Amino acid sequence: MTRTTTAPAPSRTEVTVTEARETRPTGRATRSGSNRRRAVVITVVRSLLVLVFALPLVFMIVSAFKPDQQIFADLGSWRAFVPVGDVSVDNFTAVFERVPFWTYMANSLIISAITVAGGILVNSMGAFALARLRWKGRGLVLALVLATLVVPFETLALPLLWWMNVLPSVEFTGFAIEFTQGWLNTYHVQIVPFIANAFSLYLFYQYFSSIPKELDEAARVDGAGWFTIYRKVVMPLSGPAIATVAILTFLPAWNAYLWPLMAVQRAELRPVMIGLQYFFQLNISWGQIMAYSTLITLPVIALFLMFQRQFINSIASSGIKG
Repeated sequence: MTRTTTAPAPSRTEVTVTEARETRPTGRATRSGSNRRRAVVITVVRSLLVLVFALPLVFMIVSAFKPDQQIFADLGSWRAFVPVGDVSVDNFTAVFERVPFWTYMANSLIISAITVAGGILVNSMGAFALARLRWKGRGLVLALVLATLVVPFETLALPLLWWMNVLPSVEFTGFAIEFTQGWLNTYHVQIVPFIANAFSLYLFYQYFSSIPKELDEAARVDGAGWFTIYRKVVMPLSGPAIATVAILTFLPAWNAYLWPLMAVQRAELRPVMIGLQYFFQLNISWGQIMAYSTLITLPVIALFLMFQRQFINSIASSGIKG
């Protein structure tokens, strides 16, 4: 007699596990497809943003090599963004003949470099006092500093111009020193009013606040003073913040137009932006305007490319809050 054995029926738990294993690839495929679609959407959006910001720059650079007739003829097609047709460097040659370009460029470089260096020093020291030292009223001082951000410069321009006209000034004539009145038509009238900046100070304040206070205590134990802590502990750790402040200070100093137009009348002391107005007098040449704009934009692009990594790291790590 043969004994027949019957396999036990699978339990409910085993059936559930089996069904889950069978459906798992489908879930992974769904998630993978969703991730791919999201990646495609993000790539498309980023590409559109790149076009929005890059096309005007490309148009400016390409138009700098074309005469006015070629620029207007190409406006309605893709040729406006491609160096085709009547292309030459005549516009750049005309720029150097029409304005003292290198004088304006040197003035802007001097003004911007000193403003950046002074801004980093003054604003970082002020932020260090607010972020690392303990003293009464520092919260009120910080609030007053931040309140100045809501005041537009145009409302302060005329009062500031009056003060610059009455401040004492020192002039060196040979081996003699003369004391005169007024800062107008000087380099320092374009530098000193813009060294202290509320936003730069706040950016340093946010970054310094993220550095552990234990480093200060360890340095104090070793006999370091506050200035030593600022110079040898805090500032070496603040490279991204320094790079960001350098960029954000350089841009307004380089693009300054209203204040130099009001405070400086001598052509040999004016920055590059004032030189742009000479191309809108008498014979207007848009090709020359594009060539001049291209030349004065190159230092800004070079500065950003040099410090873009530090700039992004600072924005990500300092946690700027509105």
